[in-house]
Amino acid sequence: MTADSVSAVPRPPSQKAAAPEITGAEAVVRALGLLGVTDVFGIPGGTIMPVYDPLLDDDTVRHILVRHEQGAGHAAEGYASASGRVGVAIATSGPGATNLVTAIADAYMDSVPLVAITGQVFSHLMGTDAFQEADIVGITMPVTKHSFLVKHPEDIPSALAAAFEVASTGRPGPVLVDITKDAQQKSAPFVWPPKVDLPGYRPVTKAHGKQIQAAAALLAEAKKPVLYVGGGVVRGRAAAELLALAESTNAPVVTTLMARGVFPDSHQQHLGMPGMHGTVPAVLALQESDLIVALGARFDDRVTGKAADFAPNAKVVHVDIDPAEISKIRNADVPIVGDVRDVLIDLDAAFRGAVGTTKPDIAEWWSYLDGLREEFPLGFSPTEDGLLAPQHVIQRIGELTGPEGIYVAGVGQHQMWAAQFIKYERPNAWLNSGGAGTMGYSVPAAMGAKVAEPDRVVWSIDGDGCFQMTNQELATCAINNIPIKVAIINNSSLGMVRQWQTLFYDGRHSNTDLNTGHGTVRIPDFVKLAEAYGCLAIRVEKEEDVDAAITLALETNDRPVVIDFVVSADAMVWPMVPQGVSNSYVQYARDHAPTFDEEI
Repeated sequence: MTADSVSAVPRPPSQKAAAPEITGAEAVVRALGLLGVTDVFGIPGGTIMPVYDPLLDDDTVRHILVRHEQGAGHAAEGYASASGRVGVAIATSGPGATNLVTAIADAYMDSVPLVAITGQVFSHLMGTDAFQEADIVGITMPVTKHSFLVKHPEDIPSALAAAFEVASTGRPGPVLVDITKDAQQKSAPFVWPPKVDLPGYRPVTKAHGKQIQAAAALLAEAKKPVLYVGGGVVRGRAAAELLALAESTNAPVVTTLMARGVFPDSHQQHLGMPGMHGTVPAVLALQESDLIVALGARFDDRVTGKAADFAPNAKVVHVDIDPAEISKIRNADVPIVGDVRDVLIDLDAAFRGAVGTTKPDIAEWWSYLDGLREEFPLGFSPTEDGLLAPQHVIQRIGELTGPEGIYVAGVGQHQMWAAQFIKYERPNAWLNSGGAGTMGYSVPAAMGAKVAEPDRVVWSIDGDGCFQMTNQELATCAINNIPIKVAIINNSSLGMVRQWQTLFYDGRHSNTDLNTGHGTVRIPDFVKLAEAYGCLAIRVEKEEDVDAAITLALETNDRPVVIDFVVSADAMVWPMVPQGVSNSYVQYARDHAPTFDEEI
């Protein structure tokens, strides 16, 4: 047979190789690897057990066994917030899934990209109150971007791919994938990449050009502008673009609790954090402005105070990728829906085009704000009981560690002091629970951040109340070689509640004493507890020992470090605009009090 005759022999039509059949459980693990996941946090249980079998043999995805599902959720949040990648938490059905709810709600409030994978009872048992059955899809519906219920193994790849797309695009947030046990056990062809069908999910990323031009015109005309920067700029990875716009406009910048670090604290245009515990210049810059350019911020009540009286003379340009946020609290004169990075680039170009070579003259505005900075520098008073000043401890942690560290706070007084007294120079250096205000966030979130960024120093700055909610994750850290540093700001009380009781309840400290740090009885003894978890444990009660303890912690990288800083229970977070009060209160206090702190 000649070559020509061979080529003339008819061939059967080409057929695509059949997709391999694997179990749904194997599909979960394989899909995670193909989605680029390298680390997950979780605990096995009855309905998710099938997934844990192939996970044992997988060398792509590292599973970190936590001690509580809430810890898995917060660890995944910390991982995502430090790295910008999607965090993943895994739990079983019933109480395993419901233990994730707090972390899911926390991620929803703070726009953290999170995928929670939960096992569910056999599909034929759903609705029968089967053992460890809970309608986790229904439970989480108000606090997720979307929740998937998967009953068939062939649907697993597309559900996971869709979950990652929804979690990481538009306004980031949590997505739940609930998979029945029979879907995990049965087999089906594994098709990758799967077809992802998300009808109705079309995040707007490109802003309308006319709105950009209108915003630029307002910036060019404003005499008292301010850039009000929220956590959306962090999530949108737009720090460089923010810096460019700020320097083009010469406008003052304020960064909310969720945005600390996205604009350098060392920059001359930065006035600090606004809001209830913000700096006086930042609060009054917003209150007395004639133009607020809100960037990825949502006019939270902690920033605005009494919303009806907030910034009464200001026009508002509101930029957000989530259209539901615009004009929700404060009506926007120029609403801009779009990706904040792209909007900042376009707005900077439009502003420079509008003003040409002559920038607007806002020298009088800056003279006023600089006067406020001079008159009201951020500071604190020495304690009167001989115990440590918590502000000093936190300030020294920041100074000795430096801007390349990651600082993860719990919720309460220590959270506000960490936001105030550590200098932040880069985004993703400051992690905290802002919207939900979740006690217990810090230790597991710091653990997740350290897994995501192993070469950075990671501090958990926690209160003695918060620490007791999730400290069991120190065992996870010790066993898995995750050497976080934990600074317990131990005032032996639920500090922020105690502060409010001092100020607004005639000093009646009802159920806020925790008995953890003062006197001869310590329940628990944090040093003994930390040692039991395999940590280096230190107690500091004298100011002269603060630096040495922090330095030893920074030098110790073979295990976690816990420092019990025994601080004064009487220390308070200042400044403070009381809840429900207009931010004009700050102006009143300034005009009528010998010192701002005394008036408040």
